[in-house]
Amino acid sequence: MDCIFFASIIGDTAKQFGVDWPHFISQVISFGIVAFLLHRFAYKPVLKVLEERRQRIAEGLANAERIKAELAKTEAARQEALNQANAQANRLIEEARAAAERFREQKNQETIAQVNQLIAKAKEANEAELARMKSELRREMVRLVAETTAKVTGKILTVEDHRRLAEETNRELAA
Repeated sequence: MDCIFFASIIGDTAKQFGVDWPHFISQVISFGIVAFLLHRFAYKPVLKVLEERRQRIAEGLANAERIKAELAKTEAARQEALNQANAQANRLIEEARAAAERFREQKNQETIAQVNQLIAKAKEANEAELARMKSELRREMVRLVAETTAKVTGKILTVEDHRRLAEETNRELAA
């Protein structure tokens, strides 16, 4: 009875709102057919396209992660190569400095040797000049002594007198 009572209430309410059951059922069937067709020919292809797009996005993200990892590896390799290049450059600089220091030391030694040779030659030339000047001075002294002796004694000196005076003058100069 309750069921009949509710059915009559629903029927009365439907009549008050102007529901026409045959049209309503035909509209429900039409709606069901349209819903089925939309589901089959529109909704499923759209879902399929969305699924494909989701997969492409997932693949893109995976590729992006893979590329990011490869980029990190490449960056690490680049940094390692840069570090090695810096180390090699520093080594080459140190070798160049060492070579320059050796070259400078070699040139210093050569210059010192040349200066020592010049000093030795200058000493030899100085000693030779001193010996020549001493010899000249002795001759001049002998001549002056001979002239002075000749003027003081008032006589002309012989060769023997000149020789004797030269020997005496040389002995006194040597002492």
